[in-house]
Amino acid sequence: MADEVVLIDSWASPFGMRVRIALAEKGINYEYKEEDLWNKSPLFLQMNPVHKKVPVLINKGKPICESLIVVEYIDEVWFHTNPLLPSDPYQRAEARFWADYVDKKIYDAGRKILTTSKAEEREVGKKELIEALKLLEEQLGDKTYFGRDGFGFLDIAIVPFYTWFKSYETFGTFSVQSECPKLIAWAKRCLQKESVAKSLPDQHTVNEFVADRRKKLGIE
Repeated sequence: MADEVVLIDSWASPFGMRVRIALAEKGINYEYKEEDLWNKSPLFLQMNPVHKKVPVLINKGKPICESLIVVEYIDEVWFHTNPLLPSDPYQRAEARFWADYVDKKIYDAGRKILTTSKAEEREVGKKELIEALKLLEEQLGDKTYFGRDGFGFLDIAIVPFYTWFKSYETFGTFSVQSECPKLIAWAKRCLQKESVAKSLPDQHTVNEFVADRRKKLGIE
């Protein structure tokens, strides 16, 4: 199977982490190719010529791009093992809606914090991120996982950003724990799952990566 499934990825990418968790949940063996995003490989550019972003899953020579689409693809192809999306159509739509919300709100707000040297822009990003996280926390409520039937698609969509929380906190000067304690408790429950624990790098390692990247880009 490893010669049929290849993942082109970058270790710190929260989007790539989604795919790694999904593959682990399904028990799929695959070949991992770490991509240098500063010096993109010919294979990567061939497999994702449109967006030129990780992750890219290659299954039997055919590329699938965009992380949420890749996770759904994995769920559909290996449908017989550990379903990730709910069986109910409304619940599936609901999970997709909130996963899309994460990409449009959490990621974008986080970028404002990490990629600007202007204090006022960071404050805007911090405010937007806290509001978005609080809304997610409301959606979680008292459930163990975001998935109504247990750990699933929406949990996979959200939990990789936990590894970036320390960076958001460091450069945004706030505490996610103080703002959203239930969300942190949920993330720690997710980390008790082997599929998550082995797919997510340490927050401190990610923070060092972010600090180094900011330095390279001249962001103070």
